[in-house]
Amino acid sequence: MADDVSSKLSSTKKSMKKADLTEADVRKAAWDKAEKSLTKGKYEGALDLLRDVDSKGQHPTTLRIAGEATWAKAKISRSKSDYRNAASLFRDSIKANPKDKRASTQYNSLLNEMQDARISETVFPPMARNGTPTLAGIVTVFSGLLVVLVVISALSAPQADGQNVVFEMSWTNADGSFEPGEITIELYGDDAPTHVENFKELVRDGSYDGTTYHRVISGFMLQGGDFTNGDGTGGHAAVWDGYCNGQPAASSSDCAKTAWTIGDEANNGLQHEEYMLSMAKTSNAHTGGSQFFIVSPDSTPSHLDGVHTVFGKVIDGQDVVDKIDAIETGGSQGSDPVYPVTLIDASFSGEGSSSWWPF
Repeated sequence: MADDVSSKLSSTKKSMKKADLTEADVRKAAWDKAEKSLTKGKYEGALDLLRDVDSKGQHPTTLRIAGEATWAKAKISRSKSDYRNAASLFRDSIKANPKDKRASTQYNSLLNEMQDARISETVFPPMARNGTPTLAGIVTVFSGLLVVLVVISALSAPQADGQNVVFEMSWTNADGSFEPGEITIELYGDDAPTHVENFKELVRDGSYDGTTYHRVISGFMLQGGDFTNGDGTGGHAAVWDGYCNGQPAASSSDCAKTAWTIGDEANNGLQHEEYMLSMAKTSNAHTGGSQFFIVSPDSTPSHLDGVHTVFGKVIDGQDVVDKIDAIETGGSQGSDPVYPVTLIDASFSGEGSSSWWPF
């Protein structure tokens, strides 16, 4: 009887070792294949392979290769979020396996590249290191106390809905230098609920990704959002609001989606001041769709108040707006960018991958 039990235990251990070895073999084969995909420039394929074998990113080698793939992606997209995600993956890999010299070398090289591109490693400075508050952490605590003191006055200001939108931009300066940058916009859902809902849906479904700003009038405004034609003649709303090219319609079935527009919310008390986000439309009422404009620095086009709907404001990246406002323009109206001003990616602030895996 004892021999039978011993035999079964031995058999079980051998089976477990075989199962463990098989899992490890499968994982290693996926790592090798992912690295080969990277040598061919197929970073998405590499990430897919890693997700298949280690979707939660629990192994340091998975994290390192995912960092390399995300870095390769960032080199093409020039997205700050991609660069930061790559750095985060390398950090996690090194934390899990401090002896991985390859991960450390790659991480340092990435940080050098980010520094040259003036991309901070994190959006916000760390509040503490090894349990000790940093200067930023101390300042943040005191800043929080100051915030309490100004809450009452803030109540009279436009109320942001708490979900900011980030635009990854690229453009060519007047001196011919190419530059990427990032704009963060807060939205005023309480003041313009339909416009904010529509804008969010356009961001969510990727309509703005890869579009261009077709009109830039220095000292006045920067206009984009035409995701169908790219020249200011197209675009449409993403939500049904009861208007078809500005005319009331009983049902969305009575109107082609390409003709969907939303009702004006211009009399919401918000004014066209510098860096405000507003809805572009025709001279007719209720013709806003997807096109928007950002008011130029030092501009206060009050003649637009009560006509166009203000529904947000640039709260970070004003320098990007300033630079785009100063680009070279031409065309019959003198407002066509000579070189493309591209909205590479529109996403919600703090939003990582929409999938449940960490890379």
